[in-house]
Amino acid sequence: MLTRNCLLLFLWFVFDNGLLTPLHSPPQNRPAKEQRRGIVELMRNGPSSFQRVKRGWVWNQFFVLEEYMGSDPQYVGKLHSDLDKGDSAVKYTLSGDGAGSIFTIDEITGDIHALRSLDREEKPYYTLRAQAVDIKTGRPLEPESEFVIKVQDINDNEPKFLEGPYTASVPEMSPVGTYVTQVTATDADDPTYGNSARVVYSILRGQPYFAVEPKTGVIRTALPNMDREVKELYQILIQAKDMGGQLGGLAGTTTINITLSDVNDNPPRFPKNIIHLRVPESSPVGSTVGRIKAHDPDAGKNAEVEYTIVPGDGGAMFDITTNEQTQEGILILKKPLDYETKKSYTFKVDASNAQLDHRFHNTGPFKDTATIKINILDVDEPPVFDKSSYTMNVYEDTPVGIIIGAVTAQDMDAGSSPVRYSIDWKSDLDSYFDIDPVKGTISTNELLDRENIPQHNISIVATKVNNPVLTSKVDVTVHVQDVNEFPPEFAIPYETFVCENSRVGQLIQTVSAKDRDMPPAGQKFFFKSPPETIKNPNFTVQDFRNNTAGILTKLSGFSRRLQDIYYLPVVIEDSGYPVLSSTNTLTIRVCGCDTDGSLLSCNVEAIFLPVGLSTGALIAILLCIIILLVIVVLYVGLRRQKKKETLMTSKEDIRDNVIHYDDEGGGEEDTHAFDIGTLRNPKVIKDNTCRRDVKPETEPCPKIPVSQDSTDIRDFICQRLQENDFDTAAPPYDSLATYAYEGEGSVAESLSSIESLTADTDEDYNYLNEWGPRFKTLAGIFGEQESHLDIKENNL
Repeated sequence: MLTRNCLLLFLWFVFDNGLLTPLHSPPQNRPAKEQRRGIVELMRNGPSSFQRVKRGWVWNQFFVLEEYMGSDPQYVGKLHSDLDKGDSAVKYTLSGDGAGSIFTIDEITGDIHALRSLDREEKPYYTLRAQAVDIKTGRPLEPESEFVIKVQDINDNEPKFLEGPYTASVPEMSPVGTYVTQVTATDADDPTYGNSARVVYSILRGQPYFAVEPKTGVIRTALPNMDREVKELYQILIQAKDMGGQLGGLAGTTTINITLSDVNDNPPRFPKNIIHLRVPESSPVGSTVGRIKAHDPDAGKNAEVEYTIVPGDGGAMFDITTNEQTQEGILILKKPLDYETKKSYTFKVDASNAQLDHRFHNTGPFKDTATIKINILDVDEPPVFDKSSYTMNVYEDTPVGIIIGAVTAQDMDAGSSPVRYSIDWKSDLDSYFDIDPVKGTISTNELLDRENIPQHNISIVATKVNNPVLTSKVDVTVHVQDVNEFPPEFAIPYETFVCENSRVGQLIQTVSAKDRDMPPAGQKFFFKSPPETIKNPNFTVQDFRNNTAGILTKLSGFSRRLQDIYYLPVVIEDSGYPVLSSTNTLTIRVCGCDTDGSLLSCNVEAIFLPVGLSTGALIAILLCIIILLVIVVLYVGLRRQKKKETLMTSKEDIRDNVIHYDDEGGGEEDTHAFDIGTLRNPKVIKDNTCRRDVKPETEPCPKIPVSQDSTDIRDFICQRLQENDFDTAAPPYDSLATYAYEGEGSVAESLSSIESLTADTDEDYNYLNEWGPRFKTLAGIFGEQESHLDIKENNL
């Protein structure tokens, strides 16, 4: 066992160090670790899984140095077979990757040379096949075998940063060692051979702010409390060097742009502790009177400032808001200013951050306070009226020149200039009023009429004498009060009627009044009959004392035939001063009413008309009758049209139809037009006669046998009926069936007058009554004729 293990270990050493190459080399992409793992598995499996193979090839493992710059071809190695005795009887051949173009072999000696320089990064190894052949016979002396020529790496590639330049960010005021970013450099050299691909990182520019870890390339902060407000952008240079950073290694560099991100480490600051502002006293409420700003060196949300007015003297007159774009504090006037009342205001304003960082609270309060002093500027103002508006009352028809009121305005400035008054002409185009320019008294200039214009709205202008440009206006409303000059009258035109069957004391109309004068509060209207009609026997006026009155009947019945219209005068008085009254006439018509008092008719000619339906009802009934008649006519027309279409429903009907000719034949002897005998002789019926009331089929119609017994009409008819009933080709509707035979033996026998031997007068038609109900009508007709003839003979 010990001998076997020693032998396996020797073979592994020989293969792994390139002393011998097996006949069938492993695949070119199989690493050396897998080859060693296979040998170890052979050792573990024991002798049963390992068999010695007799080999004929003897050569060393081949290597070729990359980037060879010599003038002669680079020697790679030598192929040799143990069958080669050195007598030049063996010839060596080479095939595979690069054979003949990159690699060449001496056919006699087996020496292999590389014809050009190779690059391991382009192709790390080449797989070739060797063959030993008898030089005389060309017969292979050894089986063809594969071997590998490896390209040995040299340090010819510098490290490269494939993702550079880099951009990174780190918060300001970060502690030392805070992670910033990581850079990675790649080296195309062989990482498994030597130190050609072992990279070490170092920082060339960027100290002392940042540092880099040599093996990982991680960038970290190296200086504490770096302030963005001092320096925001840093650019550092990182070097990656292979050969483990030793002398002679190749190096590559990259740039990293590092930005310090902002944190709220600075409170807002006012540029001055005291801020002076000047505001004219004429500034309107809601206007901007000043702007202040506290500077915050932070950025973004960390630089947003909130302004507040500290409660105190003067703060109630102003308000402050923040402009989100400029972060300015805007002072807004809340109340009117008056220089003569107060000339200055002083208050404090705080500026603070909306976004706070608790890490920096220990440095002090994160706000700043400034004192605002506002001086009010005196402005030459227009005169000021003692009232915002004026209201005056005047009676209509007041004489011209009567003073109805006055306005007062004064200059509030220190100079106290005199004031002059005038009426704005646009508000009094007709010049109804006049004003004293010095005293401000307003008087009438025209007679006023309340019914024409009940209210006047004028504007009074006050002007300063020393500055006519400064003016002010005030509205004056003049109410024209009413004077009782129009008598009252009926509120509306009344249409009054009284029923013929009215009772005594019945209310037939309620009236009210109106007055073109403006009635004062509590004005009343009074209703009564004129003195000359107090004893009116028909109607009376009753005042209800609520500005209305009722018309009552004094009779228990009226007649349109005697009198159809009554005229009742009514006196209406108002409560004005002086008292005015008027007499209004009420027209009362006598009308016909039903028992419940509903109006029927008020026309005189309606008396002679029957009491019944109204005109509208009669018209409606007539329309209904006409509509019913139209429906009946349409229905009858449709029924007649359906009866006409019973035998022939369309032009395409193929059944037998009755054809009418408008010519008269020649009688029984006219044999040229038609042979009537064909209708009576059953022998004349043609064979294979098809029905014309159905669509003909391809098969011929069946032959219908006819009875030869011309006397047996009943059997013939029954036979024909049966044939029609059981005919499958018959149409699905009733049709006219013709019989080409005239029968005999009828109960009535022949009805032709040609064969009658007796005269009509001698004929007795009583036998018609015996033929049954179908001949009842005919028997009655001939019976009447016979009785009529008998009466005539008796008269003779």
